[in-house]
Amino acid sequence: MSTNPEVTEFLRSRRARITPEQSGLPAYGGNRRVPGLRREEVAMLAGVSVDYYVRLERGNLSGASDSVLDALANALQLDEAERDHLFDLARAAGPASSRASGRRPTGTVRPTIQAILDSITAPAWVRNGRLDHLAHNRASRALYAPLLGSSERPTNTARFVFLDDASREFFVDWDQATADVTALLRMEAGRRPTDKGLTQLIGELSTRSEEFRRLWARHDVKFHRSGTKQLRHPAVGLLDLEFEAMELPSDPDLTLLVYAVTPGSPTADKLQLLEHWADEREAAGRLADVSAAPRR
Repeated sequence: MSTNPEVTEFLRSRRARITPEQSGLPAYGGNRRVPGLRREEVAMLAGVSVDYYVRLERGNLSGASDSVLDALANALQLDEAERDHLFDLARAAGPASSRASGRRPTGTVRPTIQAILDSITAPAWVRNGRLDHLAHNRASRALYAPLLGSSERPTNTARFVFLDDASREFFVDWDQATADVTALLRMEAGRRPTDKGLTQLIGELSTRSEEFRRLWARHDVKFHRSGTKQLRHPAVGLLDLEFEAMELPSDPDLTLLVYAVTPGSPTADKLQLLEHWADEREAAGRLADVSAAPRR
């Protein structure tokens, strides 16, 4: 029987957070030995036998039908991201032909994608599921200068957040940033459990960051489709940004992120200042290159 500890910990963590009252069940006394729901209560809510649910929670999702997974997701009150993660874990337990992990994440972008980025005036960039930074437009390179200038390589949001102290200044809500990054990596791990690069990244972060180990143990997952973000850039200060994240249909393992600001707002003015700052840096870089070149 194939078992997966990822499944076990995920189901246990979701079961532990739900009280009988939240599920519409009577609470029999106050001397419950486990937090949240008991296994037999989850089985009853999902409409399966206790033995079968115990098998599932022991990590054996192989052969579980979509209807069973849906019933289990409803019983555990999973949100959309958690439901997708459960199905990803089930696919990973199935035949190799059904797994979504066979395709390796892309490490580069096509020239067409870079041309699209360059045509966008707002900060825009492309990442893969491991959160590697693969391509930026000019505005995004200026915005993410602290991250792109980090000594951690390859350039990766998770490495920057957990391993570079500069991230605590750059991300205004650093605690939220660490939680989001960990949840995104957990989601990707369920989607691509055989990705060696992802496994190595998770191992590196687990070895070097106590905070990552703590958050990884929570088994949280989430989507990162849209929202607001506060960044503190060393050149212009606080920036209030809105973002949209869109998967690229022709490159489904890549995500395009675009930032937007309210016209006339302080952040819009600061982004203009950031462009001038980037111009000066680029000019200084070209000047240094010219002065260092041998004279003829």
